[in-house]
Amino acid sequence: MSGAHARGRGSGRTKPAAAKTAPRTATARTATATAAGASPAKSGPKLDLVNEITASLVVFLVALPLCIGVAVASGVPAELGIISGVIGGLVVGAVRGSTLQVSGPAAGLAALVAETVLEHGVAMLGVIVLFSGILQIVLGVVRLGRMFQAISLAVVQGMLAGIGLPLMFSQAYPMADAKAPGTPIENMAGIPGLFAHILTDPQAMIATLLGVATIVLSFVWKKVPGPAKKIPAALVAVGVGIAVAALPGVDVKTLQVGNLLASVRVPGAEQFAGLAEPAILTSILTFTVIASAESLFTAAAVDRMHSGARTRYNTELIAQGAGNTVAGVLGALPVTAVVARSSANVQAGAKTRISRTLHGLWLLAFALLLPQVLALIPISVLAGVLVHSGWKLFAPGEFPKMWRQDRGEFMVMTTTTLVIVATALLEGVLIGLAAGIVLAALRMSRTVIGQHVEDDTAKVVMAGNATFLRLPQVIEALEAAAASGRPRIRLDLTGVTHLDHACRNQVEEFTAQQRGLGLRVELLMPGPAKQAPTTSEPAAAPTQPTPAGTPMPAPPPAAPAAPGPDAEWFYLDTRPLPDDATGYAERPPLVG
Repeated sequence: MSGAHARGRGSGRTKPAAAKTAPRTATARTATATAAGASPAKSGPKLDLVNEITASLVVFLVALPLCIGVAVASGVPAELGIISGVIGGLVVGAVRGSTLQVSGPAAGLAALVAETVLEHGVAMLGVIVLFSGILQIVLGVVRLGRMFQAISLAVVQGMLAGIGLPLMFSQAYPMADAKAPGTPIENMAGIPGLFAHILTDPQAMIATLLGVATIVLSFVWKKVPGPAKKIPAALVAVGVGIAVAALPGVDVKTLQVGNLLASVRVPGAEQFAGLAEPAILTSILTFTVIASAESLFTAAAVDRMHSGARTRYNTELIAQGAGNTVAGVLGALPVTAVVARSSANVQAGAKTRISRTLHGLWLLAFALLLPQVLALIPISVLAGVLVHSGWKLFAPGEFPKMWRQDRGEFMVMTTTTLVIVATALLEGVLIGLAAGIVLAALRMSRTVIGQHVEDDTAKVVMAGNATFLRLPQVIEALEAAAASGRPRIRLDLTGVTHLDHACRNQVEEFTAQQRGLGLRVELLMPGPAKQAPTTSEPAAAPTQPTPAGTPMPAPPPAAPAAPGPDAEWFYLDTRPLPDDATGYAERPPLVG
């Protein structure tokens, strides 16, 4: 700094020159370092503490209603949702995995958590989340973080749709201050009865209107002109809901929040004994897979929103595991990365991890110091926030888009969604993965089979990948050649790039069977040609001694092998098989 001031005090003419040459000098230094093989110093994002604090407040305002709403949708006390939000900020946010991704209790796991709590109780939730976190850490340590990216996009979109659709129907009941019947199918079937209840109960009508207004605000608030659109829509909806709930004559259900510290449920020996049950182990595996996949898929989506540092997938998986381990010890909800908070963080201009870490601090301070404010929030407003989240997860526009792009992937996506809605999340994902694998295998196993008859020969020419999935077509072609009545069959498989055991065995059995019937079968298998063994005797050694220094005469060339009595001569047609296999018969046969 002092040097810069000294140059400025010298001559007025030297200052502009220095200003002009400084950028070029810095560029030259960088180019020189690069040419010399040294990597230029990486300058991280410039820290703007005021901007980071502002962004953290925006994320906090988005996260607060989501934490509470997810807890209510999961069938657990609202305090547990806030605790998980705090863990997502202070624990996961402090680890250097993803810079701008924000974690907390996710709407995508609400249905799974509600099912688990209903079946095993809230006390067992901590054990399941704890060991899911430990398993996530192990997966990250052994560097399997990117493994979750090797999942078909159709399965991922189908999974999200299968999560979002039941979420919308389940939250339609709290939006009317009613209780959901239970399973997704039961919730869907009970919608007509819910409408009848709304029309006959004025308070339910008010609650429903608050929920509908929240959904509408969530969709249109970003289109509001001016700086007002920077305020989170969920916060505006909460403010409107509190104002309406305070009006005389309005008696809608509001959130009941107790002591945050008193809600901590540390698992005991009785809960750990449940690890011997297969159902608990299945739940741990399900939580691990779904939470990890959702977090890493979200990380990939958040990386596309900004140009900063990319996500370190293995480190981020360890961070998510650490968060879930702490959440499990405290008996809270599972933690995953959340798209809504992460996108709010990016849009607010955050550049470092400070913003996502601070948002957890604001959640903790608000819940400890101002719990009475939370008691003013109508439950129907929070349900409306989750219905909007469910709609974004469902993303109905992705179905026609997938249909136009790839109808096979569309079937995988639709199958995954329907199975999740009809059964459960794990079953739907597994069946979706199986459908995706079958589709990929069918597309990789493309076999072109040409068959025709020339004079006394029935010819079958195969190319591509011949696997067991194409075995019916192979058998059909072989049977057609046998039924042609020709005394000679020629099977040309030299164009086959992959021949699995099932198809090879079928071809060899067919060849042996037809030869046993007296037919002449020429079989050309794929692979490099093998040199025929020679039957000629080696040249006799010279009887006269060779003078010293005289080179030995070269041995005479081996005589060509004489064909045995069972030898078959193959005349390989090296011309490529035309696209239309019927044109193969029109070409003149090769003469050997």
